[in-house]
Amino acid sequence: MEKLRSPETVAVLGASPKPDRYAYQALKLLHEYGHRTLPVNPAFEEILGEKCYPKISEAPGPIDTVTLYLGEARSNPLIGEIIEAKPRRIIMNPGAENSALAAKAEEAGIEVVEGCTLVMLRTGQF
Repeated sequence: MEKLRSPETVAVLGASPKPDRYAYQALKLLHEYGHRTLPVNPAFEEILGEKCYPKISEAPGPIDTVTLYLGEARSNPLIGEIIEAKPRRIIMNPGAENSALAAKAEEAGIEVVEGCTLVMLRTGQF
């Protein structure tokens, strides 16, 4: 395991309790690397023993990173809420790219990264 630069608070949008989902695997790996995770999905009350928040606005801040596992159609209605959370960066995982969100985030001074959270963690790029 790579040495952490410093632990972050990471909101996982589209979190899932299904082990075959990348969002679940990211939650698990983020936790293993010492990050504080905030699963966000209105369909679940708890994932991996952690409270799951129905909306990012209900997750306790401050949030350092938002890692996105929602397709554009599902993330478009959340753009304002994501920007209001004022994360330092947003990671758009493969299949979750959203140019409208990226543009709004960059206007707000939020770093946007198109990449895979799992790969970033394992290669020390997180």
